[in-house]
Amino acid sequence: MNNLQKNSLLLIAFLLLFNNLTLQAETTLKSDPEKDKILVYVLKNILTRGHFVVKDMNDDFSEKVYKSFIEGLDPSKRYFTQDDLKEFSKYKYEIDNQLLKDDVSFYNLVYNRFLEKTANAKSYYGEILKQPFNFNKKETIDIDYDKIPFAKNENKLVEYWRKQLKLNTLSRIQSELEKQEEKLKKDKKYKKKSFKTLEKEARKEVLKNMNELYLRIDELEHEDWFSVFLNSVVSAFDPHTTYMAPRIKERFDQDMSGKLEGIGARLSRQGIYTEIVELVSGGPAWKQGELEAGDIILEVAQGDKDPLDIVGMRLDDAIKFIKGKKGTEVRLTVKKKLDGSTKIISIIRDVVELEETFVKSSIVEKDGKKYGLIDLPRFYIDFSDRDARDSAKDMEKEIARLKSENIAGLLIDLRNNGGGSLQTAIQIAGLFIKQGPVVQVKYRGQDPIVKSDVDPKMQWDGSVVVLVNELSASASEIFAAAMQDYGRAVIIGGNQTYGKGTVQSVIPINNFYPKYEKDLGAIKMTIQKFYRVNGGSTQIEGVYSDIAMPDRYSYMKFGERDLDGALIWDKVPQAKYTQTNSYENFSEVVDKSKTRIASNTKFKLINEYAKWLKENQEDTSYSLNYKDFAKESKEQERVAKKYSDAFKHKSNLTFNSPKYELPLLKKDSILADKRNIWHKNLSKDIYVAEALNVLKDLKLKTKLEVVKK
Repeated sequence: MNNLQKNSLLLIAFLLLFNNLTLQAETTLKSDPEKDKILVYVLKNILTRGHFVVKDMNDDFSEKVYKSFIEGLDPSKRYFTQDDLKEFSKYKYEIDNQLLKDDVSFYNLVYNRFLEKTANAKSYYGEILKQPFNFNKKETIDIDYDKIPFAKNENKLVEYWRKQLKLNTLSRIQSELEKQEEKLKKDKKYKKKSFKTLEKEARKEVLKNMNELYLRIDELEHEDWFSVFLNSVVSAFDPHTTYMAPRIKERFDQDMSGKLEGIGARLSRQGIYTEIVELVSGGPAWKQGELEAGDIILEVAQGDKDPLDIVGMRLDDAIKFIKGKKGTEVRLTVKKKLDGSTKIISIIRDVVELEETFVKSSIVEKDGKKYGLIDLPRFYIDFSDRDARDSAKDMEKEIARLKSENIAGLLIDLRNNGGGSLQTAIQIAGLFIKQGPVVQVKYRGQDPIVKSDVDPKMQWDGSVVVLVNELSASASEIFAAAMQDYGRAVIIGGNQTYGKGTVQSVIPINNFYPKYEKDLGAIKMTIQKFYRVNGGSTQIEGVYSDIAMPDRYSYMKFGERDLDGALIWDKVPQAKYTQTNSYENFSEVVDKSKTRIASNTKFKLINEYAKWLKENQEDTSYSLNYKDFAKESKEQERVAKKYSDAFKHKSNLTFNSPKYELPLLKKDSILADKRNIWHKNLSKDIYVAEALNVLKDLKLKTKLEVVKK
């Protein structure tokens, strides 16, 4: 991380803390006490009866909800004071009793105080940013908000605000000064701005960002914050149990299926306007051809109906009017980016597939042999349509296509794959073994159930390497663990995967309260833990790589083991399965790779970089004196330069699309550009390069050894 990057991170850190508030809930415009009580009633009953963990709603539970809700509303400690906490604390051990009576008094007290405090905050930051900061004063700020106490009183609260705004301003100034130095190196005639001018411009920019932030916060209503409260309640059972308001549920379904119905455009909020960020390749808007990135949507009409003005409308509501069922017409009144003209664009909505969700593959030649690489971003499925594409069907098809091009081995990239459908993970594992157990799942208080691949067909019986990292989680870990336990693949990547060994079920809340007509959303609840076929859980431990490669996450606090309330690791009896032990030189290849990695100067540098990142993660204090801040920044920049080449790798390998995809790329320039970027990145990827070395070295047994377990 160079100095400019660190300054940028400092600049947005404060805003991200606030933005975190908006990510936890969805809105309706008015308070609905009846709905609130129904949600509390239904959720507590679902959780106590169905959650994997039997948890008493007692004083310990109450304290967890208390802390979680206050932290959810005020993560950066910019609203509540110790006086507020003193008043709130009378409910600290009473929330469990209130919930049992469907009473939300604690929520109402904290929420109403929060509204008062956010109203005050506007005057705080506005007044503070009117005057220049004194950057000669010796003072520091600690941004580890888990450690710092709540402000003693309102005066101290304003002081918290002053320091944070000063840090934001200072980091902007430093960033601009560095940019000026770079420009001066290129142009000796370049005229630099004075520190006074930069300070004034920086304050103005910080004020603008704060105003835009509070414009978004002001759009949030009672149900946004009530969802924060509900998530404080349900997450007291475990970190992966969450309440999903109706629109969050809709997004979840979209992510799981990789598709939606609409126009195929990504939108963002720019001030009071809704702007086109990107067109989805192959989508209706892309095919229609008139809408472009940067265009602003002013009005939306459904077919021949009168248009609706969406200027000033919150983004989620605007999207609701723009999206719609396949085959319906939407007419958008658009202000064009290029010439500022206003134009009405008619688009027929359709099913939009989000290409980046789906399996994609590439072919690379190494030492005279061709190898296939399959990137699987997540284990996707459309639960509402069994005939729709899913990750298992797509993987089977993609492997068949690669086999037709005579590949000698297969690399499966599961890096950053956070999981998805357990069903598809089992089916995909079945593509690489004849048949047998893949995973064991266990409900609370019951014996484990073995989930098996029952299809004797093997789609791929050749060499396999699976590439993972610390962000490979859940279903990714099921697949990687099965491949490791069977001896079917070499697992290479980070030291261990994420460690999420729990299964969640998404349950519509209306199923339990059908007489209520409004949509109550859903609960994503932990109902099972899963275990490897060898009996060990992937919970906390994850899957340890056969070959570990240093990366930026190596020493970070990361993964399930660092989450509060994560379920424990345990084990069950191993399932009966037959190892394939597919390779005659498995240990030799692993040792050879470890030796290469240990002697590789790039990997050594990456390891040092990871240690440095860990040190920076732990150093949360910053000077607010300009000279000291600049000195610290220069030192950061000096050290960062040492690691600037850590991930710069040149493999001299050329990655290409499989033959079936070439005609598609000719028709679709956006997809072609995306593939070109992906292929270039693969050729520079040191982890892919080493994984391919391993794949090349593996030798299959002519007669597979059978070892019953």
